[in-house]
Amino acid sequence: MSSSDPATAICGLGTCLPSMVLTNDEVAQRGGLDTTDEWIRSRTGIVRRRHVTDGLSTGDLAVSAGRAALESAGALSADCVILATSTPDRRCPATAPEVAHRLGLGTVPAFDLNAVCSGFVYALAVASASVRAGLCRQPLVIASETYSRIVDPHDRETAVIFGDGAGAVLLRPAVTGSPGVIAATDLGSDGSGSDLIAIAGGGSRLPGHGLLLDRHLRYFRMRGRDVYRQAVRRMHESSLEALHRVGWTVDDVEAFIGHQANQRILDAVADRLGINLNHRFGNIHEVGNTAAASIPLAMAAAASQDAVRPGAPTLLTAFGGGLTWGSVALRWPDVRPLNLAPPMPPGSTSSLPSTPGVVMDSTYQHLVAILADKFESPAANLDPQVTLGELDLDSLAIVELFVTLQDRYGVDLDDSHARPDMSLAALTALVETQLTAAGADRQ
Repeated sequence: MSSSDPATAICGLGTCLPSMVLTNDEVAQRGGLDTTDEWIRSRTGIVRRRHVTDGLSTGDLAVSAGRAALESAGALSADCVILATSTPDRRCPATAPEVAHRLGLGTVPAFDLNAVCSGFVYALAVASASVRAGLCRQPLVIASETYSRIVDPHDRETAVIFGDGAGAVLLRPAVTGSPGVIAATDLGSDGSGSDLIAIAGGGSRLPGHGLLLDRHLRYFRMRGRDVYRQAVRRMHESSLEALHRVGWTVDDVEAFIGHQANQRILDAVADRLGINLNHRFGNIHEVGNTAAASIPLAMAAAASQDAVRPGAPTLLTAFGGGLTWGSVALRWPDVRPLNLAPPMPPGSTSSLPSTPGVVMDSTYQHLVAILADKFESPAANLDPQVTLGELDLDSLAIVELFVTLQDRYGVDLDDSHARPDMSLAALTALVETQLTAAGADRQ
């Protein structure tokens, strides 16, 4: 990319991790696996992982991660949504349009992208190219996976490796060389290895319901040794190609994040490339292999600790089923990542803390962001107990606020509540009530 070419940069970073944490011993006990914590740690580097609870889906995690990325960027909207996932809510239709709707983004283009564990890298490349081509200006890239739904709990080769989670980034046009800029990408595939990582049943080739009763056809299967050899080779070659395209050497790289398949693969790729030990980042020990979501989750973990300086040359690389692989060279973004909890499962109840001034709910956080950004309410005045009237919002501004919330969350808010004496805590509770009711209706 030359200095005269248009550039695209990451300006927001968000994540969502389910609340259920499973240790190695717990995974082994649940599946009756002949393994130990020491065996799992020594071969994968994984200590624990997250699983969704009943009622939560890939789309739910994607909504929270997407909202977190928007709030991280201080943005109220996106004009395109790309959802990288191999665990969609349904085989048909795509999950992305519903995610865009639940985020209040209206009728923006939205689609799923399935490159399995390479999904985030693929989606990032597509989104960046779309901005540079003028197709959109502010795309939201989300990678969300719930592999606990497709992994056989009795299969030691996969059950101990995978976890659930979501990560998202918001992109904008930027000046070449600035923090967050996507400098170069490299993508590849080899369909001759399509059987190395696959769910055999359930598609058009083997659609029968009877076949799905066979766990070898129903669940995700992976030929580990073959995958190891392919993954190390492909990520190494792709990384070098991405660096070549931007004119960087391995010594220039200050941050390296590979798809977190397992620690042995990560180490093998980094060692082959010659990446400095201090420049390798990841959190596989805490979250396991989260497929397409693994790279943005690792980026958020590093960014939350200020481990990489903004603008530092960064290399991302991934390998997944298909076979697919890809790498991205970018400048480390100048962002503060935000993690939001998953929504309450449909039929559950949510409540706001009763202590004045202590409201941790993500809906409240978003309400505050809207008031500060769109209505220019001073941050010092934003308190759960303050009323809309005390924030100097007139009747028209209050109606506009309600419409903004309705569009964002896809719920109906009764205009009779749009009064100056309504507090921020009460408005948050109103939105949460409607979200719970909408979730129950979808069931």
